[in-house]
Parts: sequence; structure tokens; C-alpha cells
Amino acid sequence: MLTACNGSRKGDANLSDNPLLQSSALFMEAPEFDKIKTEHFLPAFEAGMEQQLAEIDSIVNNSEAPTFENTLVAMERSGQTLKRVSNVFFGLTGANTNDELQKIEEKVSPLLAAHSDAIYLNDKLFQRVKAVYESDQSAIEPEGQKLIQEYYDAFVRAGANLSAEDKAKLMELNKEEASLTTEFGNKLIAATNAAAVIVGSKDSLDGLSETEIAKAASDAKAAGHEGKYLLNITNTTQQDYLSVLNDRTIRQRVLEASIHRTDKGDANDTQSIVLRLARLRAQKARLLGFPNYAAWKLQNQMANNPETVLAFVKSIATPYAPQAQKDAAELQAYARSKGFEGDLTAADWNYYADKLRKEKFGLDENEVKQYFVTDSVLKNGVFYAANKLYGLTFKERTDLPVYAEDVRVFDVIDQDGKQLALFYTDLYRRPTKSGGAWMSNWVDQSYLLNQKPVIYNVCNYAKGVDGQPSLINYDEVTTLFHEFGHALHGMFAAQQYPLLSGTNVARDFVEMPSQLNEHWAMDPEVFANYAKHWKTQEPMPAELVKKIQDASDFNQAYSMGENLAAVSLDQAWHTLTVEEAEAITDVAKFEEEALRKVGLYNPQIPPRYRSSYFRHIWSNGYASGYYAYLWTEVLDHNVYQWMVQNGGMTPQNGQRLRDMILSRGNTQDFNVIFTAFTGLQKPDIRDLLRARGLM
Repeated sequence: MLTACNGSRKGDANLSDNPLLQSSALFMEAPEFDKIKTEHFLPAFEAGMEQQLAEIDSIVNNSEAPTFENTLVAMERSGQTLKRVSNVFFGLTGANTNDELQKIEEKVSPLLAAHSDAIYLNDKLFQRVKAVYESDQSAIEPEGQKLIQEYYDAFVRAGANLSAEDKAKLMELNKEEASLTTEFGNKLIAATNAAAVIVGSKDSLDGLSETEIAKAASDAKAAGHEGKYLLNITNTTQQDYLSVLNDRTIRQRVLEASIHRTDKGDANDTQSIVLRLARLRAQKARLLGFPNYAAWKLQNQMANNPETVLAFVKSIATPYAPQAQKDAAELQAYARSKGFEGDLTAADWNYYADKLRKEKFGLDENEVKQYFVTDSVLKNGVFYAANKLYGLTFKERTDLPVYAEDVRVFDVIDQDGKQLALFYTDLYRRPTKSGGAWMSNWVDQSYLLNQKPVIYNVCNYAKGVDGQPSLINYDEVTTLFHEFGHALHGMFAAQQYPLLSGTNVARDFVEMPSQLNEHWAMDPEVFANYAKHWKTQEPMPAELVKKIQDASDFNQAYSMGENLAAVSLDQAWHTLTVEEAEAITDVAKFEEEALRKVGLYNPQIPPRYRSSYFRHIWSNGYASGYYAYLWTEVLDHNVYQWMVQNGGMTPQNGQRLRDMILSRGNTQDFNVIFTAFTGLQKPDIRDLLRARGLM
């Protein structure tokens, strides 16, 4: 019998009462949040791992010759309990965590790493997979052949061909990496909450709207600072406040709080974790026969290797550089014309950019926000666009339990009237939630397992106060469309096997459907349906809509610069050799040297994420893959241009998109899918450069 951990499970006598150990009795196996308790998770994880190892043991010791059914399909059927527990647990640790959940996560993460190794480093199991891989596959359907290829490649990438001694070393590295990534994520949540800026005087908040000031007062009171004002810090370096706060001292305090949230030498400092993760990932890559971690990690991505990524970054950075210099000179001159002395800093850039935008285009962000009610954007924008393109309809239901009061649940009905999915939304900020926005599954789609998708979107919008609804800016509008693009990718999943289902695709492909969905936010019909003043319900005036459109590529060099810098940091950390990684002792110094090396060091335009709070690459699965956002932006603009040239937002185009891309999961080569839809032999970067005002 295979084992991943030792010792008896606590609470074995109560396993029969654990709702995580059997399929939910609720509609579409929706999680039973009203029954699930924190103490259920650890016993459920342990039972789930034990159960799957028993299932794997049966596959390994099957006396019959290896076949597709008794090996690969059997593996796909295994681990259903563990998957159910993991989906719920990690959904909660991201969206509604607490000290107890974090302690469980710290304990279970290395156990899960060891469990994965017990499967993928099992030589007998690999030999069965290899035997099927090397056999005649002509009688197996294409999706089955893809499953065989994916499993074989996964075993090889995981180290199945290593010696027993090297496998043991790899397992230790994997366990430590799992523990460190969990620790990083938990420290970052605490650090971001602790970094909130307390302001004593309302006068210091000049520039914020009355609604924003009221929210700051409410947040301060909730945090025990009644009579003061609290400015929460979001996950990125730049903060929305910096574009409107007139008090430069407060702007500087906010930016400093953001940049230094995790490098202050306190309990939430993550720099030692960053250094250790960089070193052990380099060691892991060498053990697996690769020069660096990125070379190992990118094997099954569209880019395939770090050299392609670096060439891609350069192809954007080259036209970006002169535009950034031009924008900086224009902004500096503008600031001086307004009496500013000295050189602009990162705390000043967006402030003066916002003022210049107002003068150039007459665009006031506070005025614009009055037309973007979060609920209307969701129902009359996101859902409306999905109905227009794909014929989907959405009906809210209140009979299913949720994990927090703001969470809502919707039936998703397909154009044929049948249930397609369940969709949960969790849109508002709270201290127990990680920063940013994301999509994931409570239940994964699979015909084999007779499961339909149960999907959720999480965002971090400010709730309304004093009787006013939640109002968001246009960037946040596109975020909601973006995350729902991921949701559609999961909803339209139509795969037999869970490994290949929905969004289980390459990192540098998975962001394409989500970024494509952002385009519909500005479709005239869709926009008119959701952009209505929260008080009067009057549609946004045509002249204000035009101002938004005219200003769409304003300050794009800044946005591109902070993203390119973040991509470059990710690649710099993950293309280190073992010796190079071990030589680094100063995170900030390494950052500066890495950015100078690629011509992207610019204190006025800091990276979207500094290394010490770069959750994507240290705790969220995007190590060496942050470039995927820009890569897929190229893909999405190419797909969007095809749709524009062929009638735009029509049901016919929606069906074509669904059939050829959104429903395919990981059943076909992504380059083949892209070419089949667009007719392009390879992605064309020019559409992106034009959209970003860089061409």
C-alpha cells in the first residue's frame, strides 16, 4: 500500500458525519457550506489522500496488462474525495480565510505535495502509463489520445525517470516548496491588511469623493480607529487613491505602504521566502535536467521556453520605450505648468496623469463611476453580453447555502433551456479575502464523472455605504467581464475527462478567453444596457461615453511598463542557475539589477508587483508564467479582430467561438485552435500594439 503520511487520523469516529467525505446532496453537488465546519477539513484531506492512494494501488497491482481503461481512465476516476475537499478548502482560503484555516493549509500543503509525488514518482504506475503511451492508440478516440499524452508528459516532467536517490531529493524540495508558497500567501494577506494607511484628518483626503471618504471612515471604525480614516491597500503596487489625492504627503505614505508591505523585517516580511523559493526551484530544475526553472516549467506552454518569452517581451518593450519617454516628458512638463517642482515620482504619476486626462478629454473618474453600479454591470452588462453572444440566461436562487453573506448564486441556463452550470459571485472586499480577482470551480465538469460545472468569481470591490450602491471604475468593470470570461471557459467545458476539462489549459492560453470577454464591456448595445446613473437610471450621456473611448489609450505606456517590469522580474527569478540563486542575498538589489539589464528600471514606473508581494509567482501557480497575460492579450486581440471583421457580437460568432475555443478544454493543440479560428499561422502582435497606442 502506498503511503504519503504516517499516523492515525484524529476524529476517525466522526468521519461518517463529515459532509466532505461524500458527494453533496445539493443540486449539482453544490458545496454544503451550511454543514461544512473547519474541523472537517484535515480529516477529510487525510481520508481523501488515503482513498486515492488505495485506488492507485489497485491500478498498480492490476494483474491484467495495462490498457487505456484500466490505467488512464482508472486514474481519472481516482481521487474524487480529495478533489472535492481541495476545491472547497482552497476556495475558502482564498476568499474567506481565518487563522484556523491558515494553520490547516500550512499543515496540509506539504502533505499534498508528498501525495502528488507518491503518484507521479511511482515507478510501477509510470511503467503502466508508459506501456499505454507506447502501444497502438488508433482505436482510442482523439480526446483519449490527448489524455494519454498529457499523463505521460506529466509523469516525465514530475521526475518519473529519475533515480530513486534523486526522487527522494525531489520529494523534499517539493514538500518545502509547498510549505513556503502557503506561508508566502498567508503572510501577504496579513501584510496587505496591516499596510492600510490611517489618516487623522478629513482635509488630508481632499480629492476623494464623499462616498469614498465615508467608506474610509467606516473602515477605520471597523478597525478600531473611530474618528479617523483608513485607506486599504490593494494587491498591486499602484493604488487607485494616488490618482486623486491632492495631499502629496498622503500619496507618498500610501505608495510607501504598498511598496514596503512585505519588506519591513517584521512577522510579515516575505523576502527570505522569496530567496529560498528561488533557490529551491533552481535546484529542482537542475535535478530534473534543466538549466533553470523556467526552462522546465514552460515545456507544455505555447511559448515552450524562456528564450521565446524574452524575445516576446523585447518585441513589446522596443516600441514601448520611446512612448514611455514621450509620456514622461509630457507629464513632467504638465506638472511643472501646475506649479510642481522637482521630478515626478511614482506617487505623482497617476495623479498628474488623471489631471491631464481631465484637461485633454474632460474625463472625470468620479463622474464616470456614478454610472457603474456593480450589480448592474453584472446583470445588465456581463450577463446581458453572454445572452447576446451565447443565448445564456441567468436566474438568481437563494436556496443554496453560501460561505459569506455577500455571496450570490445563479442558475446558468443554456440556449436549449437546459441547465448548463451554477455560478457563484463573491464581489466585495473583506479582510479575510486575498487581493485581486479570480475564477475557479467548486465542481469540475466531466462526462466521465457525470458532473456539470459549479463555478465562482471572486473580486475585491468596495461595498456601498450610506444607502449608496457599490460603484466601480471602468477598470473594475473590465475586471468583472474578464473574470466572467474565465467562467464562460469553465461553463462551456464539454470534456469526458476531468484532467482535460475547461480551464485546465496552458497558462499562456487560459487568459485569452477572459481578456477577449473584456471587449464586450464597450460594445454599444451592452454598454447602454448597464451604464446608467445610480440615482436617476438615466443612461450615460453620449459625450461622456466618447470621452471614455477617446481616453482609452491614454497613459497606456505606464500600464504596459509596470506589466513588462513584472514579467521581467518573474523571468529573472526563474531563469537563475543554482549558483546564481544562491549568490543572491538582497531582493531589492536583485530587482534593480534585473530591470536595468532589460532596460525597464524606472522608479517612476515601478513593477505592477514587487518581488516580495508578487503572489502570482510565489503562491499562485504563475511561476515563470506571468508573461501569459501579455501573450494572451495578443491572442485575444487577434481573435477579437476576426470577430469584428465578421459581424462582431453576433450569435453566429458566439457559437463559433464556443465550438472552436471555449468548449475545447485541453483536447487540442492551442496553436492549432488559434489558427483554425483566426486563419493566422501565428499570433500577430500589431493588433495589441495598436490597441495600446504603441503603434
